[in-house]
Order: sequence, then C-alpha cells, then structure tokens
Amino acid sequence: MLMPKRVKRRRVFRGRMKGKATRGNLVSYGEYGLQALEPHWITSNQIEAARVAMTRYIKRGGQVWIKIFPDKPVSKKPAETRMGKGKGAPEYWVAVVKPGRIMFEIAGVSEEIAREALRLAMHKLPVKCKIVKKNEENNVAGGESNES
Repeated sequence: MLMPKRVKRRRVFRGRMKGKATRGNLVSYGEYGLQALEPHWITSNQIEAARVAMTRYIKRGGQVWIKIFPDKPVSKKPAETRMGKGKGAPEYWVAVVKPGRIMFEIAGVSEEIAREALRLAMHKLPVKCKIVKKNEENNVAGGESNES
C-alpha cells in the first residue's frame, strides 16, 4: 500500500474539505482522467484496488498515472477502550480529495478501453466520479472551461 516513508508529525487533525480542487484538476500526463465530483478521504487500499482494476483490464498496454497520494494518517483507538489516555495510534493513510481533482490518468490505449478501465476503477472508489478527456475538462461547480 502507498504511504509516506517518513512524516514530520505522527498524528494530525481531521481537517475540513471546503471548496474545489485548485491544483491537480487538469489531465496533464495521459489522455483520459478520472475526476472526483465530491469531497472524500480515499484510503491507500482503495487507491491500490482501483489501480489493480485498471491495469488488469488494459493488460500491460498503455500507461496509468496515480495523481493522489495518501499522506494523512488516520488514528483510531482500540475497541472497548475507556475515554482519555490520549489519541489513538495511526491506523491507515488517506488522500484528501476535493471536487474537481483528477485522481487517475490513462494513455496509450483506445478510448473505449480507457473508458472501461476508468469505469472499473470508479467502482472501487467511495466518491462520485466522471471520466474526462484531455482539453475537455470542466470545472465541477461552474461548468466553464479552464483553457485561457
């Protein structure tokens, strides 16, 4: 599973997921991308499951880019533990995804294969997504194009 090699802080606050993604919201490497339509935490296991689903379907053809990284530790206290005694130990790692973020990109395969691979990856993720093509991305809220 994906996780940082080392971190500055062992445990972090939960934080908020306000607003839209301002970075990573364009298809930059591949030809097709999977764009999030709602905010969510995506665990390293879910990222790996989506990656495996895509790479299995394209059968060693094409290339896949993962554009999100789980760098936030989520801590959890053991079951049936009394209150107090500090915050729990880090249990798993998540990537914070905001609406508009391109999570996966794919290139080097035909459009129907790319769309089906991304559709399979979509089913592994806990967030509503849409498949976008390079230079045809729309902002989630406004619907206007990002080209200048």
